[in-house]
Amino acid sequence: MSTEADRTGPAAVPDPPVVPGDAVPFRTALRAWFLISLQTFGGPAGQIAVMQRTLVDERRWIGQQRFLHALNYCMLLPGPEAQQLAIYVGWLLNGVRGGLAAGILFVIPGMLALLILSIVYVAFGDTTIVTALFAGLAPAVVAIVAQAVHRVGTRALSHPLLIALAATAFIALALFGIPFPIVIAAAALAGWAIGRWKPGVLKHGGHGKADDGPAPLIADDVLHHDAPSAKRAIRIIAVGLILWAAPVIAVALWTGTGSVFTAQGLFFSGTAVVTFGGAYAVLAYVAQRAVEHYAWLSATDMVKGMALAETTPGPLIMVVQFVAFLGAYHHPGDLNPWAAGVLGALLTTWVTFVPCFLFIFLGAPYIERLRDNRKLSAALTGITAAVVGVIANLALFFALNTLFTDSRDVDAGPLHFTLPELASLQPVALTITVVALVLVFVLKWPVLRVLGVCAGLGLAAGLGGLPVS
Repeated sequence: MSTEADRTGPAAVPDPPVVPGDAVPFRTALRAWFLISLQTFGGPAGQIAVMQRTLVDERRWIGQQRFLHALNYCMLLPGPEAQQLAIYVGWLLNGVRGGLAAGILFVIPGMLALLILSIVYVAFGDTTIVTALFAGLAPAVVAIVAQAVHRVGTRALSHPLLIALAATAFIALALFGIPFPIVIAAAALAGWAIGRWKPGVLKHGGHGKADDGPAPLIADDVLHHDAPSAKRAIRIIAVGLILWAAPVIAVALWTGTGSVFTAQGLFFSGTAVVTFGGAYAVLAYVAQRAVEHYAWLSATDMVKGMALAETTPGPLIMVVQFVAFLGAYHHPGDLNPWAAGVLGALLTTWVTFVPCFLFIFLGAPYIERLRDNRKLSAALTGITAAVVGVIANLALFFALNTLFTDSRDVDAGPLHFTLPELASLQPVALTITVVALVLVFVLKWPVLRVLGVCAGLGLAAGLGGLPVS
């Protein structure tokens, strides 16, 4: 444990009692994770900042270096890095049950909120008030995604070769419609090649300055550790795969292999293992397949779903629940449409987030080996550069389907660039988009405040009789 000198200052709190297997009392950890789960707005950067403030600065359960060590590992994985970081730290503090508690609590508030909003959207989405609100939220999403392009690009594109890689990824998706997994795989290969022949190009950064921060009240050797072993790995893989696959197999046996539920279970299980670069990156692929291939929802619905997801706590990838709800509602088979929508949403949430627990519990004991692997770091840098192009393509998709009426549901596919007719430009959407861009880039307002202002502008325009549909 730390010395008394280490605990001086306003952030110092009493040492939590240490019990066998737990670095902190489990009930204390549960309360902390619950409070964190209610503050997880603003995307992964905001979510990581909440955990940093709570776990490192205030409660001092984990040191700054250990926190960043865990975050760097989560950056290597597919899936929402903030939720995986919560699972990892929960595992360090309280073992497997701590990881399960942290990861589940991280997801539940957003899942319940978005499920309710999905129901409201389907039931009342065509009313004047709801339509006007979404007319304001959709332009805000355009500005928020543009901000994501800028943030990731500033951090990732430190060399002309990386800029070229990002541009190539954008062109491959926007002009040629090359599938997202192929773009990511090619980017990883390009990153590996650059790292081998021009290693000076790759200056992969982290998430801020890696200073020591406040002295932790719990020493590193008290934190939970599982020794890596083949027996442990096999057990975790077996249990994880069974839990991951069981609901998909169950709905396939119940509703048939051709049902929307089976299709959603398999599709979102696949996206769970290719979501490198965060939610904005994979949503381009999700939108392409869900809108163009499966016809679960329209491109306009996809933009509105993003707006809803931005207003709820938890990982932004939770928007896949909205996609699944609408898809199952529109293709319910023999079920009641509302029951089908709820079933599709819950199944999709399960197959999206269960892999996160599997990745952490399986890989955490090997974190040191993975962290020092230069080839893996080079591949990750290539992926990160390509993700800038992927998110830029998503921004284009949202902008076209928000600002122009004739770019929605086009035969060429929602993510293939088509030049819309200037006459279809929506003045209200353009005006609110400009306002949102100023609020985000100039005034640097937080996401929820931008969404609130833009929703108010859309409502005012709709109730004032301006065209907002």
